[in-house]
Amino acid sequence: MNELVIMKDKQAVTSSLQVAETFEKEHKNIMRDIDKLLESGGSKLSRQMFATGTYENRGKQYPMYYMNRDGFTLLAMGFTGDKALQFKLQYIKAFNEMEQQVKFQVPATLPEALRLAADQAEKISVLQPKADYTDKMLANPGLETTSVIAKNYGYSTREFNKLLHGLGIQYKQGKTWLLYAKYQNQGYTHVEPFPYKDSKGLEQVRNTMKWTQKGQRFLYDFLESKGIMPKVEQTA
Repeated sequence: MNELVIMKDKQAVTSSLQVAETFEKEHKNIMRDIDKLLESGGSKLSRQMFATGTYENRGKQYPMYYMNRDGFTLLAMGFTGDKALQFKLQYIKAFNEMEQQVKFQVPATLPEALRLAADQAEKISVLQPKADYTDKMLANPGLETTSVIAKNYGYSTREFNKLLHGLGIQYKQGKTWLLYAKYQNQGYTHVEPFPYKDSKGLEQVRNTMKWTQKGQRFLYDFLESKGIMPKVEQTA
């Protein structure tokens, strides 16, 4: 009972063999139950929760499964009775303790330390562009024109307006872009007069729409959900 959960590939796992022993079940029946779960759950379930392995008995190799906390939880759902409940609680405790050890594990060798540092640096390099863009966006309390936002995404103003129109965010009324009804009254935009000279040199005024800080955040999240990212976050 001391090794309910072990470390494998830097993850807290248990094995079908250990589960069979702990819950006093035939290993072949545990294997059968896991096979059924994999058949109904598909390859995604297999990759995320279960991994194949082998064990030796009297000089011969036999198949078994390793499973993480989620895999064990799914498998153990069908185990009933007071005794089974006690074993489940012991497993939960063992998983918690092992995962805490993993969380605070200190590299034992120089290569491991260098690998950990490299992993952290890679994570920071991936997240930093997004942090830089969103921090800059949220730090600006003022209004932003569509042309500036379009430039951040690598679009011309005209292309970006067409993109937002195609995504059902805005429509054009005369020469002014406005939000569709579902996005109006959300505080996303502000319409203000814009003075300009026409082709004859006469002073004219038309309305122009600008994006508030809240609207810029909405645009970022909406476009991100469509796989459209600012240039600073686009990978080569």
